[in-house]
Amino acid sequence: MTAHPRLLSPLQLRGQTLRNRIVFGAHTNNMAEQGLPGARMEGYLLERALGGAGMIVTEPVPAHRTGVLTRGNMLPESDDIIPHFQRITEKVKDAGAVICQQIYHVGAHGDSDLSFAPHWSPSGGPSYHDSDGSHKMTEAEIEELLAAHLAAAVRAQKSGFHGVEVWAAYHSLLDQFWTPWSNQRDDKWGGSLENRTRFSRNLVENIRRACGEDFIIGMAVSYSTAYSATLSAENMCEIISLHDATGHVDYVTVGAGSYLEFDAIIPPFTHGEKLTTPLTVQLKALAKNIKITSEAGVRTPENAESILSAGEADLVSIVRGQIADPHLARKTTEGRVEDIRGCISCNQMCWGRRSRDYWISCLINPSVGREWEWGGDRFQMAAQTKSVLVVGAGPAGLETARAAAERGYRVEIVEALPVIGGQFRLAGMQPRRAQILDLMAWYERQFEKLGVTLRLNTYLDADEIAAHPADTVILATGSLPDEKAFQRWLPHLESLPGLELGAVWSPEAVMRREARLGDAVIVYDEGSNWRGVGTAWALAEAGKQVTVVTPEAFVGKEIARTAADGAARRRMAKLGVVFKTESCIARWHGNGASILNMLTGTQEVIPASALVMATTNRAFDPFPEHIPGKRTHRIGDCVAPRLAAYAFHEGRKLALSL
Repeated sequence: MTAHPRLLSPLQLRGQTLRNRIVFGAHTNNMAEQGLPGARMEGYLLERALGGAGMIVTEPVPAHRTGVLTRGNMLPESDDIIPHFQRITEKVKDAGAVICQQIYHVGAHGDSDLSFAPHWSPSGGPSYHDSDGSHKMTEAEIEELLAAHLAAAVRAQKSGFHGVEVWAAYHSLLDQFWTPWSNQRDDKWGGSLENRTRFSRNLVENIRRACGEDFIIGMAVSYSTAYSATLSAENMCEIISLHDATGHVDYVTVGAGSYLEFDAIIPPFTHGEKLTTPLTVQLKALAKNIKITSEAGVRTPENAESILSAGEADLVSIVRGQIADPHLARKTTEGRVEDIRGCISCNQMCWGRRSRDYWISCLINPSVGREWEWGGDRFQMAAQTKSVLVVGAGPAGLETARAAAERGYRVEIVEALPVIGGQFRLAGMQPRRAQILDLMAWYERQFEKLGVTLRLNTYLDADEIAAHPADTVILATGSLPDEKAFQRWLPHLESLPGLELGAVWSPEAVMRREARLGDAVIVYDEGSNWRGVGTAWALAEAGKQVTVVTPEAFVGKEIARTAADGAARRRMAKLGVVFKTESCIARWHGNGASILNMLTGTQEVIPASALVMATTNRAFDPFPEHIPGKRTHRIGDCVAPRLAAYAFHEGRKLALSL
């Protein structure tokens, strides 16, 4: 018996058998090098196939030179990609997964910095990706794009893919044709629904004719209610019905959001889960030939099973869940869902890196993108078993201890606090971030299974470490708030003026509930990330009158890359939080602060009962450089205070090198 009978049941598509209903859906991993898929992309995709995914849909390939969107895109309109993809598809197939390739064109929403080409669109509307306008295509250019999409599909078939997924989501080119607001043509490509769907119907028919009846053709669409100008659920049902009637489309993947509602495309923890079921239910009821895939906010096997067992979709696309744990499907099949490393929906290293045009990774799983050099997300046993002492159970220490134990080392980890997680656990106490606490529970379960000795409320001094029987000592003691509350944009001030008056606290003290705050609180957010933003949000939810002061141009600048900043600001604004941007704290008065406007040089006094200073931490390393008789390593914030992703990375990397 299994707790996931629908999720683990097979499905037929054009003669191919999907071993389960779990799809690793298309997303831009940005791993191509000089436009060609190489070892990094191969390792990334193969690991998910080895991990048990039923179907993998690879990163979209631009159909045309006017559709290039990232530095890591594949070469458009080039057969050079074929032999490189052949190597990947053969290995993925051998691992038991069906593999398709997404083909895309963003229409008006291009990126001139990368394409150096005008954006082609149905009616010449503005881009929502950069600040440029677009080129209204001639009929000859429309035919050119149709031919380019067909050539890309034929190229995919030659590359060994089982099929292609045509991209019509997020108000891309096909969606722009479908939507009356962005398609104002008065020729055969605009006006009536039949005309507006002519491009996509012709495209699919061309692929079916050229690639044959055994070739899978999927289509990606999206669901968004943020703007009335975009397509409604009823509109989408009409459009998909037309495509369903042709018998050429095998499945439709439904994502969330659009270029007009960007934060829903890759929904962070600020959003709900299972975002697309309102539309997938309607599509499943009308579809006669097409299978329906639910995407966006399907994070866990439990989410997925509930969707499938309720008849709300035929397949589920779990992308970030299989980024965080590429073996999610295999562990589910083996009845080991408790061993799945759950995605925390932070978007910091997946979308956060992609938004800056790097190849993607994962905050909690640093093997992502490094599978080719680290041997996947699996571990080779150490040639010689040794004992390891890890001091500090924050992210760096936790991951080192777990990964070293996976390799067969005898591991003991000690932590001065009564709980594991360090500052990262405190982040899990901020609004909507409890998935971090789930991750802490996962580490505790893994320690128990791997035989790791965990000692809490344990502080070791240098002599005790030297006397410990472990061969190797790993110091992961983290960082502490700066006691002087130094502000980096007021470098002439060694410390915060007025600090000696008291009632100045760190975010850590606030989240540990050690701070005595009163009713009105100023939060100075120098990092413009969750340490400050999340603390301010938590205080506002607790009923405090909160003013956020930041030297940045807007609150949450550093989390804009995760697409969660807007949701955080909206919620705080509704709670009455006041934002003071491009400003610093000139002086704390004990009952208020003088706020320095960095643009005008003027100051204003804001009354407050407490001041929270989210400034840069200082490394905490109380031990001598060399501990006698020990092979000693230092990792994480005790080397230099940084974001959690780099602590997890250093922990895994060190464990692999022991």
